[in-house]
Amino acid sequence: MSVKLYYDRPPVNGTRPSPMSDDEWQARVDLAAFYRLSAHFGWSELVFTHISLKIPGEKQHFLLNPLGLCFDEICASDFVVIDIEGQPVYPADRPILSAGFALHAAIHEARPDANCVFHCHTPAGMAVAAMEEGLLPLSQHAMMFYGRTAYLENGGMRYDRAERERIGRLLGENTIMILRNHGLLVVGSTVADAFTKAFFLDQACRAQVQALSTNRTLVYPDSDLAQKFSDGANQKDADGNGHAELFVWPAMLRMLGRLGGTPYDR
Repeated sequence: MSVKLYYDRPPVNGTRPSPMSDDEWQARVDLAAFYRLSAHFGWSELVFTHISLKIPGEKQHFLLNPLGLCFDEICASDFVVIDIEGQPVYPADRPILSAGFALHAAIHEARPDANCVFHCHTPAGMAVAAMEEGLLPLSQHAMMFYGRTAYLENGGMRYDRAERERIGRLLGENTIMILRNHGLLVVGSTVADAFTKAFFLDQACRAQVQALSTNRTLVYPDSDLAQKFSDGANQKDADGNGHAELFVWPAMLRMLGRLGGTPYDR
């Protein structure tokens, strides 16, 4: 099952690569939807931070938002095609923040299955990133990531070759990374997968901050139960489509339509 959004007008921003495959256009529409949903759920940060997406069929080309656009106004044709070093592949009429892509590049390079990488600085995420214990299995949402969370000590904004390789090693096969004193990073096989993980991770961080603020004795699940939740949340159907693609993402696209925020061009 797949959800198609059709578009029959030429793009109005930047230079559209010619020819552009239907798969790339669909990827652009989905990525624009992710940006708009990020704005809706309060995950954006003015015009900064990024969600990157590998172009279908390409190994070293990615879609990235140009600098200066709010997440709730980003459209499918706005994205700039960049290489693994964050350099534009085609001419573009807006600049990009290539330094911001460096963190994403480390993940894309280390994990061929990391088609979509989401990075954010939500208040709850930054709070958990500052806690010595990191993400605690205090909720079902948090248990989804039990045993699947990597941690990166704050090394500033240095993303040279050695640092990129270190980030890749630390991530390993995990699905999320908590950047100490910085924020959160989510790895997804698809846009739908990354979005769904981002939603539940943000909820887990919010729940943890609120639970700890009560100053009450907290109940922790045993490790077997936490592992069971984690395994169940990450299990895919036999055909490779999980709940994110089949149920969550179509519902989110319908919600965007009701809000008037469909990711088409202006």
